[in-house]
Amino acid sequence: MENIAGKKALVTGGARGLGKATAIALAKEGVHVAITGRREEQLKLTVKELQDLGVTATYAVFDISDLTSVQQGIEQLNHSFGKFDIVINNAGIASFGSLLDMDADMWTSIIQTNVLGSYYVTKAILPQLIEKNEGDIIFVSSTAGLNGAATTSAYSASKFAVIGMADSLMREVRKHNIRVCTLMPSTIASDMSKELGLTDGNPESVLQPEDFAELIIANLKLPRRAMLKSASLWSTNPS
Repeated sequence: MENIAGKKALVTGGARGLGKATAIALAKEGVHVAITGRREEQLKLTVKELQDLGVTATYAVFDISDLTSVQQGIEQLNHSFGKFDIVINNAGIASFGSLLDMDADMWTSIIQTNVLGSYYVTKAILPQLIEKNEGDIIFVSSTAGLNGAATTSAYSASKFAVIGMADSLMREVRKHNIRVCTLMPSTIASDMSKELGLTDGNPESVLQPEDFAELIIANLKLPRRAMLKSASLWSTNPS
């Protein structure tokens, strides 16, 4: 098993939901954590929880869908926090409607955030991992990226794209001892899912953020060489 204690991780969308659960799980493993998001008050509260676990924690406020904002935010974190070992591309948005009913601005926004946002963040940090000749990049996709469904055209398109981007990246960077893993959960009882009405309030019917965070930790702790030789694509779909 890999020892991840003492490493530095970036978790996008880390103030709440799955991002927060992942940041807390990392901190419990002794990983120092930087989180990003658009709401500073939420970020501050989560950082305090992380610091109470005995690790160094900080945040940067930026919108991952804006390239300039991402570049400035990562530069700020590198200056105050240091260079990263782990990147968790978690932040994303969702909206549902038929292809005809959903307006073009919302369709574009979903692609801009879920696909280009992950690309911007990864591109900003990847040179650091190549320089270290080691690192981990995890993309959170979805089972919606494996199969489309009525009213999910924009969201599914974005999550299909994330899987393709990550698989291609894995083949580019494994020579640098960098692992790239894509996780594809079904519905998680996150803040976003609750706001969209995707959960019925029954904790047994959907994944909980803390449960999925455990899977992320398990992937990070897997023996490195075994993962580097695989396609590194994982799927979870609870019964």
